[in-house]
Amino acid sequence: MSKGYPITPPHDSSNNAVSSSTRQRRPATPKAANPEVANAVADKTDAAPVTFTELGVPSVLTDRLRAEGKTEAFPIQKDTLPDTLAGRDVLGRGKTGSGKTLAFAIPMVTRLSESAAGRKKGRLPRGLILAPTRELATQITNVVDPLAQAYGMSTTTIFGGVKQRRQEIALSAGVDIVVACPGRLEDLLQQGLISLDDIEVTVLDEADHMADLGFLPGVTRILAKTPEHGQRMFFSATLDNGVDKLVRRFLHNEIRHSVDDPNSHVSAMTHHVFEVADEEKNDLIQRLASGTGRRILFTRTKHRAKRFTRQLTAQGIPAVDLHGNLSQGARDRNLAAFSEGNVRVLVATDVAARGVHVDSVELVVHVDPPTEHKAYLHRSGRTARAGSSGEVVTIMQPGERKDTMVLLRKAAIKVTPQKVTAESSVVTDLVGETADYVDPQIAIQAAAEKQKAEQSQGGQRSSGRRRGGRGGSSRRSGENSRGGDSSRSGESGRGGQAGGRSSRNASGGRTARNNSQGSRSGGNAQEGRPAANGRGSRSGASASGNRRSEGTRSNTRGNTGNRRGSDNRGTSAETRGRHRSQGSSGGSRTVYSSNS
Repeated sequence: MSKGYPITPPHDSSNNAVSSSTRQRRPATPKAANPEVANAVADKTDAAPVTFTELGVPSVLTDRLRAEGKTEAFPIQKDTLPDTLAGRDVLGRGKTGSGKTLAFAIPMVTRLSESAAGRKKGRLPRGLILAPTRELATQITNVVDPLAQAYGMSTTTIFGGVKQRRQEIALSAGVDIVVACPGRLEDLLQQGLISLDDIEVTVLDEADHMADLGFLPGVTRILAKTPEHGQRMFFSATLDNGVDKLVRRFLHNEIRHSVDDPNSHVSAMTHHVFEVADEEKNDLIQRLASGTGRRILFTRTKHRAKRFTRQLTAQGIPAVDLHGNLSQGARDRNLAAFSEGNVRVLVATDVAARGVHVDSVELVVHVDPPTEHKAYLHRSGRTARAGSSGEVVTIMQPGERKDTMVLLRKAAIKVTPQKVTAESSVVTDLVGETADYVDPQIAIQAAAEKQKAEQSQGGQRSSGRRRGGRGGSSRRSGENSRGGDSSRSGESGRGGQAGGRSSRNASGGRTARNNSQGSRSGGNAQEGRPAANGRGSRSGASASGNRRSEGTRSNTRGNTGNRRGSDNRGTSAETRGRHRSQGSSGGSRTVYSSNS
């Protein structure tokens, strides 16, 4: 039920006062002295389809939307656009998949287009959209960017998990709209790489999820840096967990629009609860995943998501996973493979429960029932989006029956559990046509090629660098892990000749000072501090912490290729004796110290 009503300003003591600005914003709704009559008029109006043109959307955007097959507004768009296009602050509440992204993208692009003339290169961003997850930020950008391009404006995304260099380049080149996650945006603000001084429109999407993830303190600091007079639009399913505090502080005389109850679910979504024995659960999961359409399987942990992905692929059902342990590149590739139809099964944790909008997902399976009813609703909302229909299955084991029924009751889902097996008729009817078997080796080979491509794009590790070390080219016979020529055959453990962070002199290590042996060379081995004028930190040829030094080798010999007097721990008393004799014969004595 669509409801839109103005919030009375704090200084106004009259509950019946209606401002002139309110009357101008809602010309399509006749005034009514009785609120019930007004709601009835709104209900009648909501029954008829409304086009974006009728709502006042500029023709440039309606043409772009028409090219994408979008001509009629959804309820949340129809309810909010008259106010947001007029520049009012708005708090929108609607169920997942209700079309909220377009509801704030259209007014943002429209307003920014009016002030785009005369903008110079290197411009500061004027539009800011905050999202709780990288996936949601990417999805929002995919919706906003085509609209912004219609006016010659640019967008960029800012989130963690990737190198920030590209984000720095985009910001320095100038950008109109920034879609960001709070963590990385705060990092860039602290580094002085972005300014919010020119922000005209700010959007906070999925505010309740921000609260669930603990992002509200950061969001509060970010919003405080935006101009107070700018337009702000908040969208949230609920107003708990501190979201109401943000509303009171940052929204001014806002209009609230609530399309659905916070716990409502899509009417075109059919819910099933299948009770299955523990030993038959895997067979049921395979059967549910074997259909021809797209389906998303939700698990409680990352480990189970990976395990089911491998298991389904081995059974001839190509699948990709989506969870927090994946790099951003791997997430993007897996989501693209699922969106483009290269694979039809996505196994995910709750990281995909919000913001991942893939068209035509016909089935969502709760492999592990979530622990919280809002998570259930958001998981389920990946299907039956934007007016389409979908099926939702919750797999329940006998020991989970009580908790699952409590969960469904809180989510306002009324469904009767059914005891099934993988061969039950209700399961067969739900799955429908079975997809063709895909050779696992083909799927594995394709995944390996993608992984190889990712590694090649990420660059190769330097040939002179050892995993976990600080330089060097060999573990046993080359340079060691902290920059010597060899840790076991010939050179010191912390930087003999030609160390990993080498200077061009004979002693290796860092740049030597005044003919010193360098910061990590054997001549002064007291934790790698540089020696001056050839003197060690404790004695002319000391070695701290049982590390041997070459003494004055770099000042007297100047031979980097000579291993005879090298810095090496002997493996026996005879070896140590040999080193002593060699050191004395060469005019330089090796000293063994037990000092730390």
